[in-house]
Amino acid sequence: MNKSRIFRTLLSLALVSAVPTLVNAQKANWQNLDLKGDSTFGISTEKAYKELLKGKKSVKVIVAVNDGGVEATHEDLKRIMWVNTNEIAGNGKDDDKNGYIDDINGWNFIGGPKESVNFETLELTRLVRRDQERFASTTDANVAEKDKKDFETFKAERADLEKQLAEAKENLAGITGFKNALDAVVKKIGKENPTVEDFKNFKPSTEVEGRIQNVLSQQLEKGSFKDFYEDQIVEGLDYYTRQANYNLNLDYDPRSIVGDDPNNVTEKFYGNNDVAGPDAMHGTHVAGIIAADRTNKLGILGVADNVAIMGVRCTPNGDERDKDVANAIRYAVDNGAKVINMSFGKAYSWNKAIVNEAMKYAASKDVLIVQAAGNENKNIDVENNFPNHKDLDAKTIASWITVGASGPKDDETLKASFSNFGKEQVDVFAPGVQIYSTVPGSKYKNLDGTSMASPVVAGLAGLIRSYYPKLTAAQVKEIIVKSVTKVNHNVEYAKGEEPGAEKVSVPFSDLCISGGVVNAYNALKLAATY
Repeated sequence: MNKSRIFRTLLSLALVSAVPTLVNAQKANWQNLDLKGDSTFGISTEKAYKELLKGKKSVKVIVAVNDGGVEATHEDLKRIMWVNTNEIAGNGKDDDKNGYIDDINGWNFIGGPKESVNFETLELTRLVRRDQERFASTTDANVAEKDKKDFETFKAERADLEKQLAEAKENLAGITGFKNALDAVVKKIGKENPTVEDFKNFKPSTEVEGRIQNVLSQQLEKGSFKDFYEDQIVEGLDYYTRQANYNLNLDYDPRSIVGDDPNNVTEKFYGNNDVAGPDAMHGTHVAGIIAADRTNKLGILGVADNVAIMGVRCTPNGDERDKDVANAIRYAVDNGAKVINMSFGKAYSWNKAIVNEAMKYAASKDVLIVQAAGNENKNIDVENNFPNHKDLDAKTIASWITVGASGPKDDETLKASFSNFGKEQVDVFAPGVQIYSTVPGSKYKNLDGTSMASPVVAGLAGLIRSYYPKLTAAQVKEIIVKSVTKVNHNVEYAKGEEPGAEKVSVPFSDLCISGGVVNAYNALKLAATY
C-alpha cells in the first residue's frame, strides 16, 4: 500500500479547505461479484461457482504467500494452511531433509535464532550505505575514469535518499501537528468517538479549529471517527516514524538478527519457522483474499476453494532483500507450490540477477508467479519497480503475471488512483480498492493496494489449476490474460502523487497488456476448452 500518498493528502487538509473524495467501503467479497448481475466490477467468482463448478471435482493446489507473514491460526485460514506432513512439529529436527527445521506451515527467511526482523531499511538506504564507504574520499575532481558511472549513480541515489528523509521528517511533524489539533477539538467536543453531527455543531474559536471541523465534517460522512483516526492518524504517524527512524536511516541495520552473511547470495539455509513474524497484517490479508475458508460460515470467502496456503516470510516493514526473495521463491517451488503470490516491490535492486535466476527456476518447474504492480501511480514501463521482467526470456515471462489494481465502478474511476500501470509490464488489472480480508487476531479489515489485487489473481490461478490440473503455468497465464473483461472506455488518473495534480484521461487499454480486468467465469469457461 502506498501510505505516502494517502498521508500527504491528509496533511494538506490542515492547510486547505478542499477535501478529496474517498472511496466508500464496499461490501465484503465485492471482488468476487459480477458486473452485470451485481453492478459491481468484481471478477464473477460466485457466478463461476454457481454455474460452472458445481459438482465438479478438483485437486488441492499449494499457493505460496511470499510476504511479511501469515497468521496460520486465524479462524478463516487455519483449515486451509499448508502442512508439511513430512516434518514432525517441534522436535527441532529437519525430518524431511529439506534443509529447514520444523517448517510446518512454511519458512521465515528474515528470522533468526531468537527473534525476527520487523523494521528494515529501504534498498536505496542500503545502496547508499554501501557506496558511501567506497566513495568516501572521492570527488568530481579526483574520481577515476573507471568509477565515473558508479559515482554518478551513487550521487543520484544519495540525493534521492536525502530528499525522501527530509520529506518523511517534514510529514511526521505535519501529521503530529494535525493530530494534536484534532485531539484538542475532540477534547472540547467531550466525546471519545464524536459523530459527523458533533463536528458540524462544534463552534471553532480559531482558524485551525475551523479547518479541523471542515475536514472531519466531510470525512465522517464516509465512516466513523474511530476508523478515520486509526487508519489515517495512527497509521500515518507509524508510517512516517518508520520511514524516519528505520527505512531511511543509514545507521540502522537489523540484519544481525538473522545471523547470515547478507552478501553471500549462495547461502540458502538460514531463518526460522515462524511464518507469522512480528507483523503479519499484510500477508494474512493477502492469504485471506486468495483462499479464506469458504465452508466455515465465518468472515469472508476466498477466491479459491481447494488450495493450501504456504507462508514464506521474506518481506519486512521496509524493502525486501534480493537474496531473501530468491530463496523464498526457491523454497516455495521445492516444497510443492504451483502458484506464488508476491505482493511487494521496490524502486531499487541490489542484485536483480539472483531474483531473475529464481524466476527462471520457478518457470522451469511449472510454477506461476503473480506479482503486484506497485502503488506509486507510475508507469513501470518507464520507471523501475523490482522485481520486473525487463531482461528475462520469453519462457519465464510466460509464467509470470503482473497485476494492477481496479475499483468497483465501471467508469472513469476504474483504475485505482494509486495503481502503477504499464502497457508492457502490467498484464491485467484486478480489484484492489477497499478489499475486506483477514488480519491477525482472527479479525478482518479493509485495505487498498495492488497488494490486494495480486492475490485476487493468484486465487484465480489456484482455482484454475485446481479444477484443470493438467494445464501448465504458461497456459494458466494465457487463459487469465485472454479472458479478461475488456474495458472499452477511458479512465482518469493524476499525473503525480501530490494533491491537486493534473488529471489525464486515457484508454484503459493503454494501462496494461490485456486491456481489462480479470474474470473468473470467463477464465474457467476458456480453461475447459484447452
